Amino acid sequence: MQEIFFADSETTSASVEWVLMELLRNPETMIKVKNEISSLEGSNKKFEESDIDKLTYLQAKIKEILRLHLPVPLLVPRSAIENTNFMGSLIPKNTQVFVNIWAISRDDECWEEPLSFKPERFLGSKIDYKGQHYDFIPFDFIPFGASRRSCPGLPLGHRMMHFVLGSLFHEFDWELESSTNPNTIDMNEKIGLAMRKLEPLKVVPNKTCHMILCILLLYLLKRNA
Repeated sequence: MQEIFFADSETTSASVEWVLMELLRNPETMIKVKNEISSLEGSNKKFEESDIDKLTYLQAKIKEILRLHLPVPLLVPRSAIENTNFMGSLIPKNTQVFVNIWAISRDDECWEEPLSFKPERFLGSKIDYKGQHYDFIPFDFIPFGASRRSCPGLPLGHRMMHFVLGSLFHEFDWELESSTNPNTIDMNEKIGLAMRKLEPLKVVPNKTCHMILCILLLYLLKRNA
């Protein structure tokens, strides 16, 4: 249980960091996410888990992050329990097998413009986390693995990423530090328990819009007193 919680928290926090980075590098995408969250009925209330299914663009955004910035690029290693012929290649018994999902996610045979950040590719599509949405290219999108041995933390990770990001965007506007240029931001990666940014992302939460409303309200109350 401890390993499950450690693995889920590390991969979730890494993915949240990548989402924030890509949004700040693509302001038009940030606006779409904010507008979608603002359109929720009763947007002044706290963001709730029940709101997740209503945010189709945020879901597409997170899928694109899991394609382009996989927290576990080689998935969990497997071991062949018997001699296996896989697509013409012999895999001897007891061979340890690594699935390079990082390379699959950047394969131009699977994805159009694979190196581009395009959340729209997931809008209106049937692409799921199990990689079985196409008959001719199976397993092209499996950030949590596939079949019976896929990641048991998939439901928790899915909910946590959407809930954390929905809450962050609901409560704050986010900006880069004044000294950081979004066009030259460091995109290098480092491998640990999860693949994170080499240089941690530093962002500033801005709640100016809420402050302005409070000041205006105080002014009106004082004027009417």
